[in-house]
Amino acid sequence: MKIITDEHKIDDLLSRSVVEVLPLKDNLKASLMSGKQLRVYIGADPTGQALHLGHATNFIVLEKYRQLGHKAIILVGDFTARIGDPTDKTAARVQLTREQVIENAKSWLKQLAPIIDITNKENPVEIVYNHDWLAKMNFEDVIDLASNFTVQQMLERDMFEKRIAENKPIYVHEFFYPLMQGYDSVHLDVDIEICGNDQKFNALTGRTLLKRYKNKEKFVFITTLLENPITKEKMMSKSLGTGVFLNATPADMFGKIMMQPDENIVQLFTDCTHFELDEIAKIKNQLEVGEGNPRDIKVKLGHEIVRMYHGEKEANEAVEYFVNTFTKKEIPTEMPDFKPTDYNVVAVLIEAGLVPSKGEARRVLEQGGIKIDGEVVSDASYTVPVGVVLQKGKIHFLRIV
Repeated sequence: MKIITDEHKIDDLLSRSVVEVLPLKDNLKASLMSGKQLRVYIGADPTGQALHLGHATNFIVLEKYRQLGHKAIILVGDFTARIGDPTDKTAARVQLTREQVIENAKSWLKQLAPIIDITNKENPVEIVYNHDWLAKMNFEDVIDLASNFTVQQMLERDMFEKRIAENKPIYVHEFFYPLMQGYDSVHLDVDIEICGNDQKFNALTGRTLLKRYKNKEKFVFITTLLENPITKEKMMSKSLGTGVFLNATPADMFGKIMMQPDENIVQLFTDCTHFELDEIAKIKNQLEVGEGNPRDIKVKLGHEIVRMYHGEKEANEAVEYFVNTFTKKEIPTEMPDFKPTDYNVVAVLIEAGLVPSKGEARRVLEQGGIKIDGEVVSDASYTVPVGVVLQKGKIHFLRIV
């Protein structure tokens, strides 16, 4: 495939959704302008079945590299996921079976299909599994790999320092995670790794190993984290109920975008859509000077994101559904039927997947977030009658059967 060296496209790639390029952004630009095909990869451990918009940012960037003619590689960490990266964790992660990881990976690839042309005939994405080489290493190989780093270097990771301060255990196997991720770069002989800032330590480990084993430079392309510019909280948080997941229905995806605070709009346009940067600059200016209605701009944002993952027709229907249920405060005529095994309201909310836990169910009830046929229910012992419409928040409706 022809390598595209259009400077405008390369400048856009290097200025959007990027926090830092190591060792130097100018050096990476020179490599991209050279006409040589580069090997670019993202490594991902499928520890769960659902991806959110924060994950998608990296794959949108990877697709831009692929469209320029470079070799895009998605590395499924079917070996590393079983160990678990301790990043941002104050305790060791639960280890998964390989079968669980493979099933999660299948779900991920389906969710990513709308934003990265995995099966493109001219320049297909290469999908690899690190079990294929890490599982074959013997103890001598592992010792040789570990000899490139000191314990002090490993302890520089913030989460380990925090655990030491809190007198929590650090397991020896957790030190091997960055070594394994680093060796992925060596085995794949990559030129660029795309990752979030939480993976910077691991990516730099790979850069060190690639230099020592192959005397080769690797660029680390660190992407932006989706976070509220005022509160600094992560936009995509399952615990906060703010995650916009790629396997969500069109209506749910659109509704979650509309629930985002106004200050998040510009970054979501920048990191999660294909809108041109000059058009996003106009939107930013409209918001700053008060010319644009934030709600109308969020409708445009929500429509675009749903269109990307579900299609134009579904995006139009999601807007209509939201207008009817939220703006006009109507109960939709079409909604899923749900037959619970237990009709206690807390049990129904959990079984329907509307809340993750009993504690969250009680919190939503206490805050008036649950309605039965339009009437607020706050009693956690309430028994939901058959035939009613249960509503959670502004956009979730179920007919109880």
